Amino acid sequence: MSVSRGVLKALGVASVIVLLWGGCDRGREPNQQSGTGATATLHYFTWSDYVSPELIHEFEQAHGARVVVDTFSSNEELLAKLQGGASGYDVTVPSDFMVSIMAAQGMLAELDLAALPNLRTLEPHLQHPAFDPAHRYAVPYLWGTVGIGYDSAVVTTPPDSWDILWDRRYRGRISMLNDQREVFGAVLRSMGHSMNTTDPGTIEAAKQKLIAQKPLVRTYASDHYDQLLASGDVVLAQGWGGPVARAMRDRPSIRYAVPKEGGTIWADCLVVLNSSPNKALAMQFINFLIDARVAARTSERLLFAASNREARTWIAKDVLENPAVYPPADLIARMEWMGDVGRAMRIYDRAWTELKMQ
Repeated sequence: MSVSRGVLKALGVASVIVLLWGGCDRGREPNQQSGTGATATLHYFTWSDYVSPELIHEFEQAHGARVVVDTFSSNEELLAKLQGGASGYDVTVPSDFMVSIMAAQGMLAELDLAALPNLRTLEPHLQHPAFDPAHRYAVPYLWGTVGIGYDSAVVTTPPDSWDILWDRRYRGRISMLNDQREVFGAVLRSMGHSMNTTDPGTIEAAKQKLIAQKPLVRTYASDHYDQLLASGDVVLAQGWGGPVARAMRDRPSIRYAVPKEGGTIWADCLVVLNSSPNKALAMQFINFLIDARVAARTSERLLFAASNREARTWIAKDVLENPAVYPPADLIARMEWMGDVGRAMRIYDRAWTELKMQ
């Protein structure tokens, strides 16, 4: 996902070091394990606030290790920093489509599946994902869908099509994600196409439909549309289900719907970098994060679905029954994974730039 999820707080505990490097010099490698008997240090590069300090502390205590956390705010930032020479990381969390890109560039180590017993309890639709069907490189961690958050007090008929985002009755009260693939994905599905099309003519037609929509759009936002929904500033928001679920807590009339044309299914994945100096510890860390009880705590805190199906046993009923967090099983068949579109990405980039310049 390309949405920033807050700022991870540093713990005031000597055994835990959480560093938010932000714009610091990435040419300097993180400290490594050194000397006989030195504490092993695991460097975790993840989305902001994706793991709680309490869980980090528990892993450290259980494994006699130290975890240093650094954060990114988008898949593109993750890739750019690694390509730019940032080194010393062990585990990171790319989204599904980015796993394929990083694997193709030789960035990812093959997983030791024997060291990951919790893989056996993945949700059925995550057991053989299209982007890495044999879990050669990636373990799904958190997942969800992209649909429409709406205020049922204003939009009284539940949206059943992406076309509602072109409804002039809601001019100035619509938000779209600030994510070109997701925005184009919505319009392409509304036109009956795959979000992964590489046909230039189809992408151009989608761009024209988005240009026609733009006067209705209040903002393109990926990091605060939940607040816009909760405040009533927008009544329709294309978005990831988790933030919509958070908006529901502040404004009970907020609802979530996935249109009949389908939406995006996504998974953020745990991977080990090829350059990792601590691969065995990295496998232990991944297995810890997808443990049923650990995953349940993360799911309840972030309101994203856990990849471990057994985590459902430990998750509150109201979270499990919220379709913005845990979509019903029959919905999965209508969802589409975002894929690597190869050279067609240049066409999407150009179309997105032209849309934003309107």
